[in-house]
Amino acid sequence: MNAIQITWQAEDVPADEPALESLVRTICERFGVSGATIGVAIVDDARIGELNQRFLGHEGPTDCLSFDLSDGDARVFDLVVNGQMAVREAARRGHPGRAELALYVTHGLLHQLGFDDAEPEQARRMHEMEDEILQHAGFGVVYNDRSPL
Repeated sequence: MNAIQITWQAEDVPADEPALESLVRTICERFGVSGATIGVAIVDDARIGELNQRFLGHEGPTDCLSFDLSDGDARVFDLVVNGQMAVREAARRGHPGRAELALYVTHGLLHQLGFDDAEPEQARRMHEMEDEILQHAGFGVVYNDRSPL
């Protein structure tokens, strides 16, 4: 059994904690992760911008950050997800904020499970997996339903 903790540190973000917890459990089950501790923090632009600068040296907010804090046999993943960005992007793209937020959680957790998006082919595989997971979890196709900029 995995221990999952979700904390909300951003205002005006649609809170559907049971759906996000179920999503994390579904992803873990799919990839055979058990006995892990997974923390998900839903934060605002300012907080994720601070963390992005501190840990990656990147300026400004991003959609999500993920950290592997595992020690020995204890698997520990912390995900930090930008709730404000999820709400903005969802409104721009015409789907629910909860779906965009679920995309960010899925993206961060997949990074911890060995997926990468640094190269175009890696990104394609990762985004296809995100949409497959999100569709199965009831959020629909989210990433590949992006509207043109």
